[in-house]
Amino acid sequence: MSEAKLDIYYDRDAEPKRLQGKTIAILGYGSQGHAHALNLKDSGHQVVVGLRPGSAARAKATAAGLEVVDTVEAARRGDIVMMLVPDELAPETYEKDVAGGLRAGKYFAVAHGFSIHFKKIIPPADVNVFMVAPKAPGHLVRHEFGRGAGVPMLLAVHQDPAGDTRQVALAYASAIGGGRAGVIRTTFKDETETDLFGEQAVLCGGLTALITAGFETLVEAGYPPEMAYFECLHETKLIVDLIYEGGIQNMRYSVSNTAEYGDLTRGPRVIGAEARRVMKTLLADIQSGKFADEWMAEHKAGKPNFKRLEAAGKEHLIERVGERLRGMMPWLKGNRLVDRSRN
Repeated sequence: MSEAKLDIYYDRDAEPKRLQGKTIAILGYGSQGHAHALNLKDSGHQVVVGLRPGSAARAKATAAGLEVVDTVEAARRGDIVMMLVPDELAPETYEKDVAGGLRAGKYFAVAHGFSIHFKKIIPPADVNVFMVAPKAPGHLVRHEFGRGAGVPMLLAVHQDPAGDTRQVALAYASAIGGGRAGVIRTTFKDETETDLFGEQAVLCGGLTALITAGFETLVEAGYPPEMAYFECLHETKLIVDLIYEGGIQNMRYSVSNTAEYGDLTRGPRVIGAEARRVMKTLLADIQSGKFADEWMAEHKAGKPNFKRLEAAGKEHLIERVGERLRGMMPWLKGNRLVDRSRN
């Protein structure tokens, strides 16, 4: 496999002055929204958070010292309007509350290219459009920023009538911590399609299905579910930490020779030709827009399939066993990345 050369930027390449005098409107205060808003505020920039009337997140954002207004007002006031609402809500939010506040020369931004790439949102041609996509959940974006570090981010420009959109986007990425770890220049197409594929085939879909299948295999064979939980779920973090720190070879160096031999000889049997065929099918559905259309139709119908599958997952034995076993480790509750009362 050949390696493509990428443009990677750091804090030294960014110009913070590109954001000076600009009001940055953050639309949404979920995982990414709270991280962007607070990191920008801590970096000394003028931030306003836009939320729908009655949003439960209003109290959280206000308690964090942020100015909160209705979404339509934030979009009107923002020189840079960063939309961080869920993908399925973005088109209707844009049409109802955002489009009317955009005017020539403004910057409309997203943290994932889904709506722009699949043309669910089509901004006016005289508005600058960019993407700054952290390669981590928002809670980690905030956590790493708070300890003086950062997470890698992707940057892309979709429209640039002002001629300086890349510089503004890079200043934004730097202000939320991306310049500490590296900001990679890409396209909306590449970010959207690789992000969806990674989520479905590996990071979320593939990983949780693999964990659950392993757990079920051991339990069905008569082993205690507690042992199955530790082997198939709990220890996943230990292995991923080693891979995160130094790649796959770092993990293989740390585990036993027996574990490494099992990895090298049995892993390809689990993820074999059939799994790879399915991965290619998933990627094709993403590239064609089939998945995007399916997800938007699911949302429009009230998410019946989504809710059914989500509810079934919550009732799985692995969740009940895990809750009990995590109760034996009270330190897990300290310094949590996700605190639903605050973020």
